[in-house]
Amino acid sequence: MKFTLVTDGGKITIPSELRKKYGLTPGRKVKFETTENGIRIIPLVTAEEVRVNIGFLGTKGKLLKALMEEKSKIRLARLNDGL
Repeated sequence: MKFTLVTDGGKITIPSELRKKYGLTPGRKVKFETTENGIRIIPLVTAEEVRVNIGFLGTKGKLLKALMEEKSKIRLARLNDGL
């Protein structure tokens, strides 16, 4: 179990072995979730990680295109609802 201190500004230092294990490099975004046992820190997926994994399903981009079209429809519907 690792321990750290919280600074006056609310910052913590994540131990280096955990940063390496989970790819927590400077500038990496993380999400905080509260649980009944405490706080969970979740590294968010980067654009580069998405880029290098494009096509791993073998759909030749069809799935990505369909998802992007669906997202576009949702955004358009939200814009129309707001007018």
